[in-house]
Formats: sequence, C-alpha cells, structure tokens
Amino acid sequence: MIVVSDTTPLISLMKASQLHTLQGLYGEILIPEAVFAELTENHEFQEESEEIRRCPFIKVVAVSEPRAVDVLQRATGLNLGESEAIIFADENKADTLLMDEGAGRRVAKSMGIHIMGTIGVLLGAYDEGIITAGDVRTAIEKLRQSKRWISKELLEYALDYIERQG
Repeated sequence: MIVVSDTTPLISLMKASQLHTLQGLYGEILIPEAVFAELTENHEFQEESEEIRRCPFIKVVAVSEPRAVDVLQRATGLNLGESEAIIFADENKADTLLMDEGAGRRVAKSMGIHIMGTIGVLLGAYDEGIITAGDVRTAIEKLRQSKRWISKELLEYALDYIERQG
C-alpha cells in the first residue's frame, strides 16, 4: 500500500498524540521533501521536528517531475508541500493521500486521488481496533485545544460515528 502525507495531518496527529496510528493503519508513510522541510525547519517546533526525524515509519521521498510540481503550484496557488504531495501521489499511483486543506483536497480529488484527512485516520484506526472510542474523543479534544480547525459537521459526524459503532 502506498500512502503519501501532506504536512497538516502529521502535525494534527502529533498534537493529538496519535501519530503512531498511521503505522498501525498503513505501515509506511511517504512524505515528499518539501513536506519534510515544512515539518522540520521551523525552529519554534524542535520537539515535533525531532519526533518526525526519529519516526521509523515515515520515509522522505523525492518527486520525479519537479516541473509538474511547479506547474501545479502556479496553476492552483497551492503551497510547495501540498503540490509535491499531490504530484508524488499521482505519479506513484498512491492508494491514499493524507491531506486536510480544502483547496488541496479539491485538486487531488479532481485528479482521481483518494483522500483521507486527520479525522478519517482517527476513525479508520478506531475501526481497525488500533484505538478506542475514548482515544478518538481525547484526540479530537486535543485537536480543538491546540486550535486545529474541525468543521462542526465533521466533528458531529465523527462523534456520532463512534457512538453508533460502540
């Protein structure tokens, strides 16, 4: 299974203390070089940077067509990390692209790429028995406390989903 991630789902899962769920769900996570740079070059987030650097299931990869990344960026206004993640996912026929930002999701979906966001990862981990309903609730609360945006509809869906399944 090929799973590629953009920056935001990784940050969100770290803030929710659930980064490990990715390994349980997917095994290996591929991140393009620009995503790795976004995750590790901000000196205000040294602890998070070290967590990413030490993470055994996250592998940094290079896109084979940098020109395609440039064209996508200029055509859509997406940032470099989002653009590299979409191009890498497309050129490698990824099974899933982890992405939360709406504009990037729309572009990736229009290209036929399967998308999963942070809440989807948490619910998938719950479905697979990797985490409990309580873990999902706690993770969502941590996301909200850390000012990670979750739409009211998505929040209600996630909480209703774990209640129905439980």
